[in-house]
Amino acid sequence: QVQLVESGGGLVQPGGSLRLSCAASGRTFSSNFMGWFRQAPGKEREFVAAISGYGRITDYAASVNGRFTISRDNAKNTVYLQMNSLKPEDTTAYYCAAAAGPLGGKSYSKASTYDYWGQGTQVTVSP
Repeated sequence: QVQLVESGGGLVQPGGSLRLSCAASGRTFSSNFMGWFRQAPGKEREFVAAISGYGRITDYAASVNGRFTISRDNAKNTVYLQMNSLKPEDTTAYYCAAAAGPLGGKSYSKASTYDYWGQGTQVTVSP
């Protein structure tokens, strides 16, 4: 059974940093895109960042570009999201996602592209 388990969320002051981790089990995703999304209650899931199988391609939402960094360690089957200069508007639940195979022309910034999802980890940015 494939599982993605996020960790690293919590409460942080504005301007602070957090690093989210997403550990995959049940299969390897070393050659597949993985991504981070976030979703506030009552809103659609929003793209945050994506990384290709071997890390050659990374991309970010405009709202986090320059503040967040996505990375992966294929030996650990884990993807990370380093979040710096956090703002109150970054407060929400964050989810990692993994594609089952090649994108086949699908966009890595769309939630519908991904086949596996974690349960989410809450990030709260508040004084």
